[in-house]
Amino acid sequence: MSTHTIQFELNGQQRTASVDAGRLLVDFLRYDLGLTGTKEGCSIGVCGACSVIVDGEVVSACLTPAVFIDGSSVRTVEGLAQDGNLTPLQDAFIRKGGFQCGICTSGQLMAATALLEANPHPTVEEIKAWMMGNLCRCTGYYQIVEAIQDAAEASV
Repeated sequence: MSTHTIQFELNGQQRTASVDAGRLLVDFLRYDLGLTGTKEGCSIGVCGACSVIVDGEVVSACLTPAVFIDGSSVRTVEGLAQDGNLTPLQDAFIRKGGFQCGICTSGQLMAATALLEANPHPTVEEIKAWMMGNLCRCTGYYQIVEAIQDAAEASV
């Protein structure tokens, strides 16, 4: 398998790495870079647990070849908090109980972050539509929607 050198921005830091052509982004992040916040749930791009933001768009890291991030800006859940300070969204997830087992939480946070960046004050219907690609078997979704609403209200 051929190896490629890629350059990209990861959570605000410029990086250069060698990666095999067939390496998936989820494996590159978790095993090569040690960023274990991105989870692999379904391996077919439907559960959202592996969601990361690439150039402002939510992508499924379990379907994306790592070489595709060459020249891109990538954000993972590890890049949300700054200097130990949680974002209003992360804080709301904690206060509203928007997570339980934690498998989907990083993907939920990344998708919700992209939502609030695209639409800082979404309606409940807009939140539900945007978050449909992120599955959770624990919370029943009410707490996730409430957390996103709470974070949106905090940014008023």
